[in-house]
Amino acid sequence: MTWQGGRAAWLAVATTVVCIAPTALAAQDLDAARTAFRTGQHAEALRLARSGGDAPEALRLRARILSHTGDYDDAIALLGGAPGPAPSPALETVLGEALLARGRWDEAAAAFGRAEAAGAPDALTARVRSAEMLYRRGRRAEAFEVFDSFIDIYNRGARLDAEDLMAVATAVSYLGQRAHVLFQDALRAFDEATAADPGDPRPRIAVGDLFLAKYEAPSAHDSYRSVLAADAGHPDALLGEARALIFDGSPGAMTLIDQALNRNPNHVGARVFLARQRLRTEDYDRAREEIDRALEVNPRSLEALSVLAAIHYLQGDRTAYDRVRDRALALNPAYPDLFNTVAELAIDTRKYADAVDLARQAVQRDSLSWWGWGVLGTNQLRTGMIETGRANLERAFAGDPYNVWFKNTLDLLDTFEQYRVVRTDNLEIMLHGSEADLLEPYVTAVAEEAFAALRARYGAPPPTPIRLELYPRSADFSVRTFGLVGLGALGVSFGSTLVMDSPSAREEGGFNWQSTLWHEMAHAYHLALSDHNVPRWFSEGLAVREQRVARPHWGFRASPAWMQAYEAGQMPPVSRLNDAFVRPAFPEQVVLAYLQGSLVFDWIEEQWGFGVIRAFLDGYRTGATTEALAREHLGLSVDALDDGFDTYVRERYATEFASVTGGLQASPLMSAAGGGPGPARDVSELRAQARRTPGDFQTRLRLARALVEIEAWDEAEPEAREALRLFPEYGGAEGPWVLVGRIHEARGEIREAADAYRAAARFDESAVPLARREAELRAELGDTEGERAALARAVEAWPYDIEVHERLAVLHADARDTRGAVIERRAVVALDPADMAEARYRLAVALRDDGQRDAARSEILRALEIAPGFDAALELLLELRGGGA
Repeated sequence: MTWQGGRAAWLAVATTVVCIAPTALAAQDLDAARTAFRTGQHAEALRLARSGGDAPEALRLRARILSHTGDYDDAIALLGGAPGPAPSPALETVLGEALLARGRWDEAAAAFGRAEAAGAPDALTARVRSAEMLYRRGRRAEAFEVFDSFIDIYNRGARLDAEDLMAVATAVSYLGQRAHVLFQDALRAFDEATAADPGDPRPRIAVGDLFLAKYEAPSAHDSYRSVLAADAGHPDALLGEARALIFDGSPGAMTLIDQALNRNPNHVGARVFLARQRLRTEDYDRAREEIDRALEVNPRSLEALSVLAAIHYLQGDRTAYDRVRDRALALNPAYPDLFNTVAELAIDTRKYADAVDLARQAVQRDSLSWWGWGVLGTNQLRTGMIETGRANLERAFAGDPYNVWFKNTLDLLDTFEQYRVVRTDNLEIMLHGSEADLLEPYVTAVAEEAFAALRARYGAPPPTPIRLELYPRSADFSVRTFGLVGLGALGVSFGSTLVMDSPSAREEGGFNWQSTLWHEMAHAYHLALSDHNVPRWFSEGLAVREQRVARPHWGFRASPAWMQAYEAGQMPPVSRLNDAFVRPAFPEQVVLAYLQGSLVFDWIEEQWGFGVIRAFLDGYRTGATTEALAREHLGLSVDALDDGFDTYVRERYATEFASVTGGLQASPLMSAAGGGPGPARDVSELRAQARRTPGDFQTRLRLARALVEIEAWDEAEPEAREALRLFPEYGGAEGPWVLVGRIHEARGEIREAADAYRAAARFDESAVPLARREAELRAELGDTEGERAALARAVEAWPYDIEVHERLAVLHADARDTRGAVIERRAVVALDPADMAEARYRLAVALRDDGQRDAARSEILRALEIAPGFDAALELLLELRGGGA
C-alpha cells in the first residue's frame, strides 16, 4: 500500500510536471520573444513567438511583430481575417490596429468594439482606439465624451498595467486640446506606463511626439534616442528623430527615414514625411511617388491625402486640389489639418498670403485647432497684419500655452512699443528706440536706393509699403522669423515684409547690414514678380548677384572652400541646387550654395542678358518649371544647363581651381590658408613645401604669412604676390593683399600700403578695421577724398564708432557736402558723446551750413540747456536769431 500509494503520488506529480513544463517553456519563449522584438531582432522574435502556438498571447505578439515590419495583411490573416471576429477577444484590438493601418475603418471599429464589449485584457486600449476613430471621422463631441471617461478611470485608483496607462495617457493628450493643463497629466501617465514596463518603447515615442508638438526638441530627442539605444531600427522612433532633426535644421533626417523604411517599407508616416521633404525641394514627381505608395497602404490616411492636396496646390492645379480636399473632408468633415498641412508646405515655398487663407479655413473647420490659429496669426504677422496677427496668436497661445513658438512670438510683440516706425515714400521702417536716431538716416537712404534701383532693373515694384524691421538682438530676429532662437541667418524676406539683424546685433565686422538689406529687398521683387513661385535657389543666388551689382565689394565671392567642395562633388549641380538650401548635406553647404547660385546668374546674365532672368520670373509666375524655362529661354536641357555652368566656372576660375583643389587631404571645407602660419621655425619647412608645390595657393599664402611674422619683408612680398596671382579675389583680413599692405607699411611706403588695404576691402564687405587703417594712411598722405571714402565704408558696415563719425563730419564739411556733415553730426549726438553740449553745437553749425536754420536754433538751445555759458553756442544763437550769415 505504502509503495503503491507512493507510486501513485509520484505519477501524479510527474504527470503534473509533464503538463506544466510546456506552458512554462512557452512563457519563457514568449518573454524572450518580447525582448527580441523590443531590441530589433524580429526574425528571432517570430521564431520564439511561434512556440506559443495558437495561444492568444503568442498570436498577439506575432501580429504586433508583423505590423511593426509593415506586414499588415499577414497580421490580419494570422488573426482570422476580417470582417469576422478574431479567435479570441484578447486579439481583437491588435487586429483592429492592423486593419486601421490598411484604412479599413469600419472593420477596425468593429474589432475595437468587440474587444471592449468582451472585456478583453486590453479593453481600455480598444476603447481609446474607438474614440480616436470617432475623432478621425470628425465626430469630435462623441470622441471627447469617451476621452473624458478616462479621467474617471485613472482617478478611481484601480490597478492599471502599462497598456492601460498608455490608453489613459493617449486619451488625456487629446483632452489637452480643450484644457491645456492636461498635457502634463498625459506626460505623467506615459511616464507611469514606462515605469510599469520599461522595455516597451511605445510610451517613450509618444512622449517624444508630445514634446515635439510643443516645440521642445531637446526633450523629444531624448525620448526618441532612448528607444533607438535599444532598437536602432525602430521605425516610429526613427521617424520622430527625423522630424526633430528637421525642426532643429540639422542634417541626417533622410538617412533615418531610409532606415525606417528598410524596417517597414509600408510605414505611411515615413512615406508622408519623405513626400514633404521632396516638396520642400520642389521635387513634385518624387513627392507624388511617395504619397502614392502611402495611399496604396492606407487609402484613408488623412495625413497622406493632405500632402497629396498640397502637391496639387503648389503645382497650381486647383481642380485636382479641390478633388483631393473633398475626398479627405468626406472622411472627416471637421478635419482642419489638411488646410494646416497645405499652409505649412505653402510657407516652405514662401506663399505666406496663401498660408493665411488656408489657416483661416482650418480654424473655420475646427475652432480648437491651435495649430491653425498659430499658423494664421504668424503668417498675418509675416504679411504685415500686425494687430490681427497678434490677436490670433494670442488665441492660439490661450489654447496651447506650452507652445514656446507662440509664447516667444507674443513676448517679442510686447517689445514693439520700444520701437520707432519711420515712414518714407515706399517703406515703413521699424527701428529700436535705442538706436533709431543713429540708424534712421542710413537705413532710409539705402532702403530707398535699393527700392529705386531694383525697380529700374526689374521694371515693376512689389506691393508697397515695404515693411522693414531691424532687431538689435539676433534672438529677437530669429523669433520674429520662426518663433525660436537660434536662426543663423541675417535677414529674411516674407515678400513685402523684410526682417533682419540690426548692425548692433553682431560684433563689429560680423556682417554688412546694408548689403543684407539690399539682398532682402531683392527678394521682395523676386517673390512679387513670380507670385511667390520662384525656387529658393533661384531667388537666393539672384539676390547675391544683386548685392554685387549694387556695390562691387558686396556679396559672396568665389572661395577656396567652395572650389574644394565643388571639385569633391559635394555641391549639387544647378538642376538640384535647391537641395543644398532645404536639405543641406553638411552645415556649410547652404552658405556655399548662395555663392554658387550667384555664379549661375553671373553666367546667365553675361551669356543671355538680364531679360532672360526677368523672363524666368514671369515663367515661374505662371507655374512653369526651371527645366521648361531653361529649354525655352536658354535653349538648354537640364543636363546641358548643368554642363554649361560647370564649363563656365572652370574656365572663369581655371587658375584658382588648380591652386586650391590639388592634393586636398583634409575636409573640403578647410580654409584656404589652413589656419595660422605657425611659428617662425616652420618657415624652412614651408619654403620646401612651396618648392615642391609652387602652384598651391594655401602653401604660398602660409609661407607669406610666416615671413611677414618674422619681418622678412623682401622675401615675403613675392610670396604674397604669387598667392594673389593664384587667387586674385581672396580678400579680407587674412588675405594676401593685407600682407602686401603690411610689407609696404614696414618699408614706409604709405600710399602703396593704403592701396593694398583698399584692394583687400574690394573682396570683403565687412572689413571695418581695414577701412579704418586705410583712412589713417590716407590722412597721413593728405588724401582727404581717399580718407573720406574709406571712412564711409567703415560706417557702412559698423555705424557705432563715434570717432569715425566725427572725422567724417569734418571731411564732409571741408568738401562742402553739407548734407553728409549733418548726418554724421546727428550720428555723433545719437552715440551719446561725453561732451553733449559740444556735439549739439557742432550739429547746429552743420545744420546752419545746410540751410536748416530752424533746426539749427533747436540744437543750439539744447546745447545751452546743458551748458548755459557756452560762448560759441551763444554767438551762433545770436547769429541765427539775427538772420546773419
